[in-house]
Amino acid sequence: MNNHHSAGSTSNGGSADGDGGGAASARRNTRMPKYSKFTQQELPACKPILTPKWVVSVFFLVGVVFVPVGVVSLLAARDVVEIVDRYDDACIPDNMTDNKLAYIQNSSISKTCTRTLTVTDDMKQPIFVYYQLDNFYQNHRRYVKSRNDGQLRDSAKANQTTACEPEKATADGKPIVPCGLIAWSLFNDTYSFTRGNENLTVDKKDISWKSDREHKFGKNVYPSNFQNGSLRGGGVLDPTIPVCELLIFFCFHTVAHLSEQEDLIVWMRTAALPTFRKLYGRIYVDLKKNDNITVTLSNNYNTYNFGGKKKLVLSTATWLGGKNDFLGFAYLIVGGVCIFLAFAFTLLYVIKPRKLGDHNYLSWNRHPSGR
Repeated sequence: MNNHHSAGSTSNGGSADGDGGGAASARRNTRMPKYSKFTQQELPACKPILTPKWVVSVFFLVGVVFVPVGVVSLLAARDVVEIVDRYDDACIPDNMTDNKLAYIQNSSISKTCTRTLTVTDDMKQPIFVYYQLDNFYQNHRRYVKSRNDGQLRDSAKANQTTACEPEKATADGKPIVPCGLIAWSLFNDTYSFTRGNENLTVDKKDISWKSDREHKFGKNVYPSNFQNGSLRGGGVLDPTIPVCELLIFFCFHTVAHLSEQEDLIVWMRTAALPTFRKLYGRIYVDLKKNDNITVTLSNNYNTYNFGGKKKLVLSTATWLGGKNDFLGFAYLIVGGVCIFLAFAFTLLYVIKPRKLGDHNYLSWNRHPSGR
């Protein structure tokens, strides 16, 4: 009897210890995080109650703000004067309209073309000159990756041509600077403008982003072996290295390092859409309505191979930028929809009101003792 009782006592004691150890072990092995108000999402928070008055007021306020902004944006866009001229088809000789590719690939045929543009309204300086390409996919994955940013920044990395396939080296193995398909396909049409007997100078200074000139293209990097292959993709770059080291106050040649070749910098900032414009330069002369502008251009760039289009664009700008009605229409549509919803919800609330529940029964409004 005593032994049985003792054994039972020992057994119960051991069972209690075992249960305690098992619980502690379970707590150690559980994946449940340690309790805190953060993990249990019990931190103080703003939990607004969307009553009809609040909803209608917010919609109406958004509409009242957005509609005027949309009107102002549209008026600003309408103040922009823009001249767009497609010339890729118009500049082909009559005897080669059925074989455009042969025309553009034949270097013995003159590519000079003359176009006349009529100014539709007064254009205040500066007048921005753009070239526009259609159906050109600069956003293609292989095209975008075909460049080496280290090579563009530092002359010591001229041999670094990784990711530049297929334009990474010449036939004899010399590295191409700048390498890659983006640089190889550099746009190379040129434009000059006259108004009567007056030449309109195109200023090509600061047409690229300042951050690109200062941080992405080195001042000690010069083109080498560029467009030396049998298949030329686009424009060429000036490979001249200025001799300014010995003669500090005078240079024999114009500076030709990459940070000064702004046409290249503009071109290498790839576009996100297949139709895009890139800045060619600025004209700092006011143009009057009905002025005739004679454009002498070189139709060099091959867009006929892939069915692309080329356009010359002259445009003014406002505080909002160039001509773009999308932003104004977007504000107007969103504002109009919000005002419509505000009136619709107001009518719904007046015609068929819905009784709100008691806020005191919400879980975060209950007194802790009442839980």
